[in-house]
Amino acid sequence: MKSSLVFLCLIVAVCCEPTIWFKEQFLDGWESRWIESKHNKDKQGKFEWSAGKFYNDETLDKGIQTSADAKFYGISSAFDSFSNEGKDLVIQFTIKHEQKIDCGGGYIKVYGSEVDQEDIFGDTPYQIMFGPDICGPGTKKVHVIFAYKGKNLLTKKDIKCKDDEYTHMYTLILRSDNTYEVKIDNEKVEDGKLEEDWDFLEPKKIKDPEAKKPSDWDDNEYVDDPDDTKPEDWDKPQYTADPEAIKPEDWDDEMDGEWEPPMVENPDYQGDWKPRRIKNPEYQGKWKHPEMDNPDYEADAALYKFVDIGAVGVDIWQVKSGTIFDNILITDDEDYAKEFGQQTWEITKEGEKEMKSASDEEARKKREEMQKEHAAEMDDEDDMFDDDFDEEDWDEELIDDMMHDEL
Repeated sequence: MKSSLVFLCLIVAVCCEPTIWFKEQFLDGWESRWIESKHNKDKQGKFEWSAGKFYNDETLDKGIQTSADAKFYGISSAFDSFSNEGKDLVIQFTIKHEQKIDCGGGYIKVYGSEVDQEDIFGDTPYQIMFGPDICGPGTKKVHVIFAYKGKNLLTKKDIKCKDDEYTHMYTLILRSDNTYEVKIDNEKVEDGKLEEDWDFLEPKKIKDPEAKKPSDWDDNEYVDDPDDTKPEDWDKPQYTADPEAIKPEDWDDEMDGEWEPPMVENPDYQGDWKPRRIKNPEYQGKWKHPEMDNPDYEADAALYKFVDIGAVGVDIWQVKSGTIFDNILITDDEDYAKEFGQQTWEITKEGEKEMKSASDEEARKKREEMQKEHAAEMDDEDDMFDDDFDEEDWDEELIDDMMHDEL
């Protein structure tokens, strides 16, 4: 009996063990697992291994950082191909825009196993694209794009991204029941159904092409009152002769023609008369086009499924460099992803804020010292000037110079 229980517990433990398809924290030896693209040649930027200017632990917080402005960046890492059929798929990574990014991508892409890693560029086919994209004040969003039957489908939702200088964690959970969830810093920011929030499928219902609005359908909610009549004194001219105008004394009718007073707005003018509006007793409501089942609609219970996931990478353009990618994870267990985030991002965020605050304070003090030194130098120059010229000498010198200029 005891052996059976032990065996059952072992089976449960194995079944509950998370599947980690990929995990990269960019520690020693990371270069052997990653290949940079050469597609854009001299326009291709290089990634540097760095924790940036502020961090919690300089070794553990190292990631790959964009290094030059106005460059394309492409890098990827391959792993054993897998399918997420029947499983959840969780994609997670951290990113830090310590350069106060003004325009550039911060997303990652998941590729199939056949991708040419040395030739990755913007048009390279991918399975999933996920992460923040910032360009000016108008674009600050999280991309969630799925490849489906030859098309790249963008989410219909507007998911806002973080745009400060600190490290943030982005998580995409793709569930086997065709639902999804997006998290930022381990907090849900969006969720829903794949079929509703992307145009994977044709619509279930379409307008019946045979249906037409009846010719006698009355959809006018209000009509003119047939009993309303225009008042007899309604019609007044829009302009009338100015009653206060006076013919000029020097006006000559023979030379200037017959004098006419100028026209002014008529205060009694009421505009065009219109009968009052009343509820239409024959109103039938707005006609709605009847719908029918779409013959082209085909349900797909596996919208979430990808049959060949074999690489993950970064393929972006940045105007201003300095972004750091780190802690990339692909798993089937969202609890494990949350725990991994707690062990990485949550520890990093507090330490880097402290270091950033200390650095900012030190910079502030240096600026104040420089300002004081500059002010002291200016005072010294003023004192030297005062020593060379007293008030009487200055006046005489000024007068002599002015006289010399006049001569």
